[in-house]
Amino acid sequence: MIRAGIVGGTGYTGVELLRILVLHPQVEVSVVTSRADAGQRVDRLYPSLRGYCDLLFSLPELDNLKDCDVVFFATPNGTAMLMAEALLALGIKVIDLSADFRLKDQQEWEKWYGMQHASPSLIAEAVYGLPEVNREQIKQARLIACPGCYPTAVQLGFLPLLEAGVIDAVHLIADVKSGGSGAGRKAEIASLMSEAGESFKAYAVAGHRHLPEIAQGLQRIDQQAQLTFVPHLTPMIRGIHATLYARLTKPADLQSLFEHRYGDEGFVDVLPAGSHADTRNVRGSNRCQIAVHQPQAGDMVVILSVIDNLVKGASGQAVQNMNLLFGLPERQGLETVALYP
Repeated sequence: MIRAGIVGGTGYTGVELLRILVLHPQVEVSVVTSRADAGQRVDRLYPSLRGYCDLLFSLPELDNLKDCDVVFFATPNGTAMLMAEALLALGIKVIDLSADFRLKDQQEWEKWYGMQHASPSLIAEAVYGLPEVNREQIKQARLIACPGCYPTAVQLGFLPLLEAGVIDAVHLIADVKSGGSGAGRKAEIASLMSEAGESFKAYAVAGHRHLPEIAQGLQRIDQQAQLTFVPHLTPMIRGIHATLYARLTKPADLQSLFEHRYGDEGFVDVLPAGSHADTRNVRGSNRCQIAVHQPQAGDMVVILSVIDNLVKGASGQAVQNMNLLFGLPERQGLETVALYP
């Protein structure tokens, strides 16, 4: 059995990790940490886990994690980089759900995240955990940087087009909507239901911190790739809906292109031609569903890419990475049908 620890077990991604891992046949969750709730039973804070997890929250200290095989960081940005080096020195695999190791340019990271990086020596080593791109590197890694939710939906939507070289890479547009859980479990006026309910808004139009992460991924395929990225907050709890626009530069059978690229991917589902991807059809699952459109048979391609931000956009993808790291079937513990309605 794989002994797993979760640092930051009280946020949305932390409890989502617990929901998945307590049912994983090859995992024993041995440590769940929380500074604020240390000493309390996990299932008292989250009664949904009664009968599945009888652990007490412990402090996020090395002594409490030293017997783990893998440690997940479901923490705010700036936490994993303080502990990763010590954990790796003990031979423990680290899977970070925050942004601490996603960007390869340290100065760029410090600009967007507003702090000095505490472990710059690990930046180059960290493997970006998008399995559909880096599967073989993930298998050999010690440190995984899980992609953000927006970057997952956007990259999976654009990748087949960039790889095939059939679009103008310089003028890409991503118009992306997120449910409120994407902001995390914290007290913030803008996230209150009375503020966000019955409303719809764009934010961070001048620049969102996920933009350099998405650009880094797209530019690995085409160095000319340039993206306009506009995120929106929608009055729902879970879900990411990315509407992606690009101009074709050569004729292509777009449906076949996507079906061929993702035909062997267990967690990317290319919908039949003419479909419209819907966030409710991936809610609670680790799937990305993609629909491909070419309006009026013109030179503009529109890709609809939807995920659950807490699963494929965070905790489910982290477990997918763990399966690869430990040589397990990639789908193990993740074969859940989406919730409907």
